[in-house]
Amino acid sequence: MYKGLVAYSIIPVVLFVAFISAINTSTDLDMEKYSIQCLDLSYNVAGEIPKVESSEVVEFTSTNLGKSFVGFKEALAFKESRGNYFVVNTLGYLGKYQFGKGTLKVIGIHNPTQFLNNPKLQENAFIANTQRNKWVLRRDIKRFVGRQIDGVVVTESGILAAAHLAGPGSVKKYLRSYGAIGFADAYGTTIRNYMSRFSGYDTSFIIPNKRAKASLL
Repeated sequence: MYKGLVAYSIIPVVLFVAFISAINTSTDLDMEKYSIQCLDLSYNVAGEIPKVESSEVVEFTSTNLGKSFVGFKEALAFKESRGNYFVVNTLGYLGKYQFGKGTLKVIGIHNPTQFLNNPKLQENAFIANTQRNKWVLRRDIKRFVGRQIDGVVVTESGILAAAHLAGPGSVKKYLRSYGAIGFADAYGTTIRNYMSRFSGYDTSFIIPNKRAKASLL
């Protein structure tokens, strides 16, 4: 009974102290210190989206595409050209996937200027070239996938990426020599580098095709 009376007598005292504290806080608060005058404020508001010229490089990150085939080709394109359809490098390689003129002829493209200015044709060329490379390397894919060469676990996507870099013949030599016969392009990029960098993507979408050709259809 005594404890109950003490508890009830304390409540008004607590409320009174809280009230006095609130008054003092509001009295002492200097709102001038919180002025937004002269601050450089930035707001995101609805408006016209700036246009991007077709010749500009559009940076790409494939993390949201995971290990899908689209993730594979876009990651490879970003490494080759940062995803720019309209770039020509210092060695004359063309477009988003940096095709050489010789490779283009093999897959049925004889007009490099038309190729460079046609993103759809470039996408079709990548598919056709990858189909052809998969056909050329079909036995090596079956034989070496899952093995380790030069510290890298061999995967189908790694093989196909390396074939895009160096050509299927060079990849055959690399695999069959267990890494003893290597390859590096003019910028120092190696088959091993591509085998490692583009490992583990799903390239089952690609059907091996010896006579694959690129078209606009």
